[in-house]
Amino acid sequence: MKYELVQSKRGTQPVHQACAALCVSKSGYYAWRNRPDSRRACEDKRLLVEIRASFEASKRTYGSPRITKDLQEVGYRLSAKRVARIMRQNGLTALSRKRFRYTTNSDHDLPIFQNVLQRQFSASEPDIAWAGDVTYITTEEGGLYLAVLMDLYSRRIVGWKTATRNDRYLALSALEQAVAKRRPKPGLLHHTDRGSPVTDHE
Repeated sequence: MKYELVQSKRGTQPVHQACAALCVSKSGYYAWRNRPDSRRACEDKRLLVEIRASFEASKRTYGSPRITKDLQEVGYRLSAKRVARIMRQNGLTALSRKRFRYTTNSDHDLPIFQNVLQRQFSASEPDIAWAGDVTYITTEEGGLYLAVLMDLYSRRIVGWKTATRNDRYLALSALEQAVAKRRPKPGLLHHTDRGSPVTDHE
């Protein structure tokens, strides 16, 4: 791929400096710059159009093997290695699909309490009903489970904790933090799903 050198008001001095740094002659640089693209380079440019179209059609999820297959199906004769090189040179990197993680395991023998809230996700005053849940978050250092408790009156998060495991200790830590912070009166409704971490005896 050819790059134009930016010249200043002093003319070709930047070209001279660049050529000196790279140990090439100015005449060699101008010969290279004015030389037409090779046949393979021209083919790569045409392929890039098809590769980009397949890449965008897949919502940027296809890598070189899938795109190679797409192009071969419409008559192109090329290798995945060539497609990978063109994609790499043009910054086309496939997005990794996020694997769905279940954070609720209802297949257990622990006691299940009645659904007192009955989908009435509102409250008349603070700290009489909290709703809790756990979600999975992907980070650069790995996955984390996040447990939160929301006050249904103010919609504020009153307690939260993160951990690498989704277990009763995560749920308890979020609840203990909320209780210590808010000090609710007796009668607070603590509403969650029926997953094993929050139906545990503790």
